[in-house]
Amino acid sequence: MAPSLEKAYRRRWWMAATAIVENLFFSAVLLGWASLLIMLKHEGFYAHLCIENGTTDTNWTSDEGSVWRSCVEQDEMLNLGFTIGSFLLSAATLPLGFLMDRYGPRPIRLIGSSCFTASCAMMAAAAYDPKVLSILIFFAVSFNGFGGICLTFTSLTLPNMFGNLRSTILSLMIGSYASSAVTFPGVKLIYDLGVSFRVIMWVWTGMACLVFFNCFLNWPGEPFSGPEDINYTKNMKLNGVTDDKMTGDKHFTSETVMEDSMGAKQTGDKQAASRSTTTAPAPVCHSLCSPIFLWSVLAMAITQLRLIFFMGAINKMLEFLVTHGDPHPSKELQIEVENQVGFYSSVFGTLQLLCLVSCPLIGYIM
Repeated sequence: MAPSLEKAYRRRWWMAATAIVENLFFSAVLLGWASLLIMLKHEGFYAHLCIENGTTDTNWTSDEGSVWRSCVEQDEMLNLGFTIGSFLLSAATLPLGFLMDRYGPRPIRLIGSSCFTASCAMMAAAAYDPKVLSILIFFAVSFNGFGGICLTFTSLTLPNMFGNLRSTILSLMIGSYASSAVTFPGVKLIYDLGVSFRVIMWVWTGMACLVFFNCFLNWPGEPFSGPEDINYTKNMKLNGVTDDKMTGDKHFTSETVMEDSMGAKQTGDKQAASRSTTTAPAPVCHSLCSPIFLWSVLAMAITQLRLIFFMGAINKMLEFLVTHGDPHPSKELQIEVENQVGFYSSVFGTLQLLCLVSCPLIGYIM
Protein backbone atom coordinates (compact mmCIF):
# COMPACT_ATOMS: atom_id res chain seq x y z
CA MET A 1 0.00 0.00 0.00
CA ALA A 2 1.33 3.44 -0.91
CA PRO A 3 2.22 5.73 2.02
CA SER A 4 0.29 8.93 2.55
CA LEU A 5 1.69 12.28 1.47
CA GLU A 6 2.22 13.26 5.12
CA LYS A 7 4.19 10.08 5.82
CA ALA A 8 6.24 10.61 2.67
CA TYR A 9 7.02 14.13 3.89
CA ARG A 10 8.60 12.68 7.03
CA ARG A 11 10.74 10.44 4.81
CA ARG A 12 11.67 13.19 2.38
CA TRP A 13 15.41 13.17 3.22
CA TRP A 14 15.64 9.43 2.66
CA MET A 15 13.73 9.76 -0.60
CA ALA A 16 15.98 12.61 -1.76
CA ALA A 17 19.21 10.79 -0.90
CA THR A 18 18.14 7.58 -2.61
CA ALA A 19 16.80 9.50 -5.64
CA ILE A 20 20.23 11.12 -6.14
CA VAL A 21 21.96 7.72 -5.99
CA GLU A 22 19.35 6.17 -8.28
CA ASN A 23 19.75 8.99 -10.81
CA LEU A 24 23.51 8.48 -10.75
CA PHE A 25 23.36 4.74 -11.49
CA PHE A 26 20.03 4.21 -13.29
CA SER A 27 18.97 7.32 -15.20
CA ALA A 28 20.87 8.68 -18.22
CA VAL A 29 23.55 5.98 -18.24
CA LEU A 30 23.29 5.90 -22.04
CA LEU A 31 25.35 9.10 -22.06
CA GLY A 32 28.28 6.78 -21.40
CA TRP A 33 27.54 4.85 -24.60
CA ALA A 34 31.15 5.04 -25.80
CA SER A 35 32.27 2.65 -23.04
CA LEU A 36 29.26 0.34 -23.46
CA LEU A 37 29.94 0.12 -27.21
CA ILE A 38 33.44 -1.22 -26.55
CA MET A 39 32.07 -3.91 -24.23
CA LEU A 40 29.35 -4.92 -26.68
CA LYS A 41 31.91 -5.31 -29.46
CA HIS A 42 34.14 -7.36 -27.17
CA GLU A 43 31.17 -9.64 -26.44
CA GLY A 44 30.54 -10.14 -30.16
CA PHE A 45 27.18 -8.37 -30.61
CA TYR A 46 26.46 -8.24 -34.35
CA ALA A 47 29.96 -9.54 -35.09
CA HIS A 48 28.38 -12.03 -37.52
CA LEU A 49 27.72 -9.09 -39.88
CA CYS A 50 31.47 -8.73 -40.37
CA ILE A 51 31.88 -12.40 -41.27
CA GLU A 52 28.92 -12.37 -43.68
CA ASN A 53 29.98 -9.18 -45.45
CA GLY A 54 33.71 -9.83 -45.32
CA THR A 55 34.54 -6.27 -44.24
CA THR A 56 36.64 -7.07 -41.20
CA ASP A 57 38.76 -4.30 -39.73
CA THR A 58 39.87 -5.52 -36.33
CA ASN A 59 39.87 -8.74 -34.31
CA TRP A 60 38.57 -8.69 -30.74
CA THR A 61 38.93 -11.40 -28.12
CA SER A 62 36.19 -12.18 -25.58
CA ASP A 63 36.50 -13.72 -22.10
CA GLU A 64 36.31 -17.31 -23.32
CA GLY A 65 39.05 -16.73 -25.89
CA SER A 66 36.71 -16.58 -28.89
CA VAL A 67 37.75 -14.18 -31.62
CA TRP A 68 35.17 -11.57 -32.62
CA ARG A 69 35.42 -9.27 -35.59
CA SER A 70 34.68 -5.57 -35.81
CA CYS A 71 33.52 -3.72 -38.89
CA VAL A 72 31.54 -0.72 -40.10
CA GLU A 73 28.30 -2.72 -40.36
CA GLN A 74 28.59 -3.75 -36.72
CA ASP A 75 29.15 -0.14 -35.60
CA GLU A 76 26.17 1.02 -37.63
CA MET A 77 23.81 -1.54 -36.09
CA LEU A 78 24.93 -0.85 -32.52
CA ASN A 79 24.80 2.92 -33.00
CA LEU A 80 21.28 2.53 -34.41
CA GLY A 81 20.30 0.99 -31.08
CA PHE A 82 21.86 3.96 -29.29
CA THR A 83 19.92 6.36 -31.49
CA ILE A 84 16.63 4.70 -30.55
CA GLY A 85 17.47 4.62 -26.85
CA SER A 86 18.66 8.23 -26.73
CA PHE A 87 15.52 9.32 -28.60
CA LEU A 88 13.34 7.73 -25.93
CA LEU A 89 15.55 9.28 -23.26
CA SER A 90 14.58 12.72 -24.55
CA ALA A 91 11.25 12.44 -26.39
CA ALA A 92 9.39 10.52 -23.67
CA THR A 93 9.27 13.58 -21.42
CA LEU A 94 6.20 15.08 -23.15
CA PRO A 95 3.80 12.14 -22.60
CA LEU A 96 5.31 11.54 -19.15
CA GLY A 97 4.39 15.08 -18.19
CA PHE A 98 0.71 14.50 -18.99
CA LEU A 99 0.70 11.13 -17.22
CA MET A 100 2.38 12.46 -14.10
CA ASP A 101 -0.08 15.34 -13.82
CA ARG A 102 -2.89 12.80 -13.89
CA TYR A 103 -1.51 9.84 -11.91
CA GLY A 104 1.39 11.23 -9.91
CA PRO A 105 5.04 10.10 -9.88
CA ARG A 106 4.63 6.71 -8.13
CA PRO A 107 3.24 4.55 -11.03
CA ILE A 108 5.62 6.16 -13.54
CA ARG A 109 8.60 5.49 -11.28
CA LEU A 110 7.53 1.88 -10.77
CA ILE A 111 7.21 1.40 -14.53
CA GLY A 112 10.56 3.11 -15.13
CA SER A 113 12.44 0.95 -12.62
CA SER A 114 10.80 -2.16 -14.11
CA CYS A 115 11.93 -1.15 -17.61
CA PHE A 116 15.48 -0.53 -16.45
CA THR A 117 15.53 -3.91 -14.69
CA ALA A 118 14.31 -5.61 -17.87
CA SER A 119 16.97 -3.74 -19.86
CA CYS A 120 19.86 -5.07 -17.76
CA ALA A 121 18.37 -8.58 -17.77
CA MET A 122 18.08 -8.57 -21.59
CA MET A 123 21.71 -7.45 -21.99
CA ALA A 124 22.85 -10.22 -19.68
CA ALA A 125 20.74 -12.84 -21.47
CA ALA A 126 21.83 -11.73 -24.94
CA ALA A 127 25.50 -12.07 -23.98
CA TYR A 128 25.10 -15.87 -23.68
CA ASP A 129 24.64 -16.21 -27.47
CA PRO A 130 25.31 -12.86 -29.20
CA LYS A 131 25.02 -14.29 -32.71
CA VAL A 132 21.40 -15.31 -32.15
CA LEU A 133 20.29 -12.82 -29.50
CA SER A 134 21.96 -9.62 -30.75
CA ILE A 135 18.51 -8.26 -31.67
CA LEU A 136 17.75 -7.98 -27.96
CA ILE A 137 20.17 -5.08 -27.69
CA PHE A 138 17.61 -2.85 -29.44
CA PHE A 139 14.95 -3.66 -26.85
CA ALA A 140 17.46 -3.42 -24.02
CA VAL A 141 18.71 0.03 -25.01
CA SER A 142 15.14 1.25 -25.63
CA PHE A 143 14.01 0.07 -22.21
CA ASN A 144 17.14 1.59 -20.71
CA GLY A 145 16.42 5.02 -22.15
CA PHE A 146 12.72 4.99 -21.29
CA GLY A 147 13.27 3.67 -17.77
CA GLY A 148 16.05 6.15 -17.13
CA ILE A 149 14.00 9.20 -18.09
CA CYS A 150 11.09 7.94 -15.95
CA LEU A 151 13.35 7.85 -12.89
CA THR A 152 14.82 11.26 -13.68
CA PHE A 153 11.52 12.95 -14.47
CA THR A 154 9.76 11.75 -11.33
CA SER A 155 12.66 12.78 -9.10
CA LEU A 156 12.34 16.39 -10.30
CA THR A 157 9.05 16.75 -8.39
CA LEU A 158 10.58 15.66 -5.08
CA PRO A 159 12.22 19.06 -4.29
CA ASN A 160 8.72 20.53 -3.79
CA MET A 161 8.80 19.00 -0.29
CA PHE A 162 11.86 20.99 0.84
CA GLY A 163 10.57 24.55 1.01
CA ASN A 164 13.46 27.03 0.82
CA LEU A 165 15.91 24.25 -0.09
CA ARG A 166 13.95 23.41 -3.22
CA SER A 167 16.48 24.83 -5.70
CA THR A 168 19.41 23.13 -3.97
CA ILE A 169 17.74 19.70 -3.99
CA LEU A 170 16.62 20.21 -7.59
CA SER A 171 20.18 21.03 -8.63
CA LEU A 172 21.40 17.81 -7.00
CA MET A 173 18.82 15.83 -8.96
CA ILE A 174 19.89 17.41 -12.26
CA GLY A 175 23.57 17.04 -11.40
CA SER A 176 23.21 13.34 -10.62
CA TYR A 177 21.29 12.87 -13.88
CA ALA A 178 24.07 14.47 -15.93
CA SER A 179 26.78 12.66 -13.96
CA SER A 180 25.26 9.26 -14.72
CA ALA A 181 27.44 9.25 -17.86
CA VAL A 182 30.22 8.02 -15.56
CA THR A 183 28.37 4.75 -14.86
CA PHE A 184 29.32 2.80 -18.00
CA PRO A 185 32.98 3.94 -17.85
CA GLY A 186 32.99 2.62 -14.28
CA VAL A 187 31.42 -0.64 -15.44
CA LYS A 188 34.08 -0.93 -18.14
CA LEU A 189 36.82 -0.63 -15.51
CA ILE A 190 35.29 -3.59 -13.70
CA TYR A 191 34.98 -5.41 -17.03
CA ASP A 192 38.66 -4.80 -17.81
CA LEU A 193 39.57 -6.38 -14.47
CA GLY A 194 38.21 -9.67 -15.79
CA VAL A 195 34.65 -9.69 -14.44
CA SER A 196 32.20 -11.25 -16.88
CA PHE A 197 29.83 -8.91 -18.72
CA ARG A 198 26.96 -11.25 -17.85
CA VAL A 199 27.80 -11.15 -14.14
CA ILE A 200 27.94 -7.35 -14.18
CA MET A 201 24.55 -7.08 -15.86
CA TRP A 202 22.87 -9.60 -13.56
CA VAL A 203 24.17 -7.72 -10.52
CA TRP A 204 22.91 -4.47 -12.04
CA THR A 205 19.55 -6.14 -12.56
CA GLY A 206 19.36 -6.95 -8.85
CA MET A 207 20.29 -3.37 -7.94
CA ALA A 208 17.55 -2.06 -10.21
CA CYS A 209 15.07 -4.28 -8.34
CA LEU A 210 15.99 -2.37 -5.17
CA VAL A 211 14.92 0.85 -6.90
CA PHE A 212 11.51 -0.69 -7.57
CA PHE A 213 11.03 -1.78 -3.95
CA ASN A 214 12.25 1.56 -2.60
CA CYS A 215 9.62 3.35 -4.70
CA PHE A 216 6.94 0.83 -3.75
CA LEU A 217 7.57 1.34 -0.01
CA ASN A 218 8.28 5.08 0.22
CA TRP A 219 6.79 7.05 -2.67
CA PRO A 220 3.21 8.30 -2.11
CA GLY A 221 0.32 7.49 -4.39
CA GLU A 222 -0.82 11.11 -4.68
CA PRO A 223 1.13 13.79 -6.58
CA PHE A 224 3.46 16.17 -4.77
CA SER A 225 1.89 19.60 -4.36
CA GLY A 226 3.53 22.65 -5.88
CA PRO A 227 5.40 25.07 -3.60
CA GLU A 228 2.50 27.52 -3.62
CA ASP A 229 0.00 24.82 -2.61
CA ILE A 230 1.89 23.29 0.33
CA ASN A 231 1.04 24.17 3.92
CA TYR A 232 3.84 23.39 6.37
CA THR A 233 2.85 23.06 10.02
CA LYS A 234 4.67 22.28 13.25
CA ASN A 235 2.78 20.74 16.18
CA MET A 236 3.12 22.48 19.58
CA LYS A 237 2.48 20.89 22.94
CA LEU A 238 1.15 23.24 25.66
CA ASN A 239 2.44 22.40 29.14
CA GLY A 240 0.78 24.99 31.35
CA VAL A 241 0.27 28.61 32.39
CA THR A 242 2.39 30.45 35.00
CA ASP A 243 1.83 33.83 36.71
CA ASP A 244 4.55 36.43 37.13
CA LYS A 245 4.32 37.60 40.77
CA MET A 246 6.01 40.95 40.02
CA THR A 247 3.89 42.08 37.07
CA GLY A 248 0.88 39.77 37.28
CA ASP A 249 1.33 38.75 33.62
CA LYS A 250 0.49 35.23 32.53
CA HIS A 251 3.05 33.19 30.58
CA PHE A 252 2.40 30.09 28.53
CA THR A 253 5.06 27.42 28.78
CA SER A 254 5.21 25.11 25.80
CA GLU A 255 7.38 22.39 24.38
CA THR A 256 7.97 22.06 20.66
CA VAL A 257 7.38 18.62 19.31
CA MET A 258 9.68 18.04 16.31
CA GLU A 259 6.98 16.60 14.14
CA ASP A 260 6.47 18.32 10.82
CA SER A 261 3.43 17.76 8.72
CA MET A 262 2.49 18.70 5.23
CA GLY A 263 -0.78 19.17 3.48
CA ALA A 264 -2.65 21.19 0.93
CA LYS A 265 -3.65 24.72 1.81
CA GLN A 266 -7.22 25.27 2.87
CA THR A 267 -9.79 26.84 0.62
CA GLY A 268 -9.70 30.02 2.68
CA ASP A 269 -6.01 30.43 1.94
CA LYS A 270 -6.69 30.07 -1.74
CA GLN A 271 -9.50 32.61 -1.62
CA ALA A 272 -7.31 35.06 0.23
CA ALA A 273 -4.53 34.54 -2.27
CA SER A 274 -6.91 35.05 -5.18
CA ARG A 275 -8.18 38.29 -3.65
CA SER A 276 -4.65 39.56 -3.11
CA THR A 277 -3.66 38.98 -6.73
CA THR A 278 -5.05 41.27 -9.37
CA THR A 279 -3.87 39.40 -12.46
CA ALA A 280 -4.94 35.92 -13.50
CA PRO A 281 -2.33 33.35 -14.57
CA ALA A 282 -1.52 33.22 -18.26
CA PRO A 283 -3.15 30.45 -20.32
CA VAL A 284 -1.05 27.42 -21.18
CA CYS A 285 -1.21 28.06 -24.93
CA HIS A 286 -0.01 31.61 -24.41
CA SER A 287 2.99 30.37 -22.41
CA LEU A 288 3.85 27.69 -24.97
CA CYS A 289 3.81 30.24 -27.79
CA SER A 290 5.85 32.85 -25.93
CA PRO A 291 9.21 33.76 -27.54
CA ILE A 292 11.24 32.92 -24.45
CA PHE A 293 9.78 29.40 -24.31
CA LEU A 294 10.26 28.75 -28.03
CA TRP A 295 13.87 29.95 -27.94
CA SER A 296 14.53 27.80 -24.88
CA VAL A 297 13.12 24.72 -26.63
CA LEU A 298 15.23 25.43 -29.72
CA ALA A 299 18.41 25.91 -27.68
CA MET A 300 17.82 22.73 -25.66
CA ALA A 301 17.02 20.72 -28.80
CA ILE A 302 20.26 21.81 -30.51
CA THR A 303 22.28 21.12 -27.37
CA GLN A 304 20.74 17.68 -26.89
CA LEU A 305 21.19 16.76 -30.55
CA ARG A 306 24.83 17.80 -30.46
CA LEU A 307 25.43 15.78 -27.30
CA ILE A 308 23.79 12.64 -28.72
CA PHE A 309 25.76 12.96 -31.96
CA PHE A 310 28.99 13.32 -30.00
CA MET A 311 28.17 10.28 -27.87
CA GLY A 312 27.52 8.12 -30.91
CA ALA A 313 30.53 9.26 -32.93
CA ILE A 314 33.27 9.73 -30.32
CA ASN A 315 34.73 6.24 -30.75
CA LYS A 316 35.00 6.56 -34.53
CA MET A 317 36.50 10.06 -34.24
CA LEU A 318 39.16 8.86 -31.80
CA GLU A 319 39.88 5.84 -34.00
CA PHE A 320 40.34 8.11 -37.03
CA LEU A 321 42.74 10.37 -35.10
CA VAL A 322 44.94 7.38 -34.23
CA THR A 323 44.89 5.54 -37.57
CA HIS A 324 44.75 8.73 -39.73
CA GLY A 325 42.12 7.03 -41.90
CA ASP A 326 44.21 3.98 -42.72
CA PRO A 327 41.73 1.24 -43.81
CA HIS A 328 44.20 -1.54 -42.98
CA PRO A 329 46.09 -0.57 -39.82
CA SER A 330 48.84 -2.75 -38.44
CA LYS A 331 48.33 -4.96 -35.41
CA GLU A 332 50.29 -2.57 -33.18
CA LEU A 333 48.16 0.34 -34.38
CA GLN A 334 44.99 -1.65 -33.67
CA ILE A 335 46.10 -2.19 -30.09
CA GLU A 336 46.89 1.51 -29.81
CA VAL A 337 43.40 2.35 -31.12
CA GLU A 338 41.77 0.13 -28.51
CA ASN A 339 43.80 1.66 -25.68
CA GLN A 340 43.26 5.26 -26.75
CA VAL A 341 39.53 4.89 -27.38
CA GLY A 342 39.01 3.18 -24.02
CA PHE A 343 41.06 5.78 -22.16
CA TYR A 344 39.42 8.89 -23.60
CA SER A 345 35.94 7.40 -23.30
CA SER A 346 36.60 6.88 -19.59
CA VAL A 347 37.98 10.42 -19.27
CA PHE A 348 34.85 11.91 -20.82
CA GLY A 349 32.57 9.96 -18.50
CA THR A 350 34.62 10.92 -15.46
CA LEU A 351 34.47 14.61 -16.36
CA GLN A 352 30.68 14.39 -16.21
CA LEU A 353 31.01 14.09 -12.43
CA LEU A 354 31.77 17.81 -12.41
CA CYS A 355 28.03 18.34 -12.95
CA LEU A 356 27.32 16.82 -9.54
CA VAL A 357 29.90 19.17 -7.99
CA SER A 358 28.85 22.40 -9.68
CA CYS A 359 25.05 22.04 -9.65
CA PRO A 360 24.60 22.43 -5.85
CA LEU A 361 26.40 25.77 -5.99
CA ILE A 362 24.01 26.95 -8.71
CA GLY A 363 21.03 25.75 -6.67
CA TYR A 364 22.28 27.49 -3.54
CA ILE A 365 22.62 30.78 -5.42
CA MET A 366 19.09 30.44 -6.80
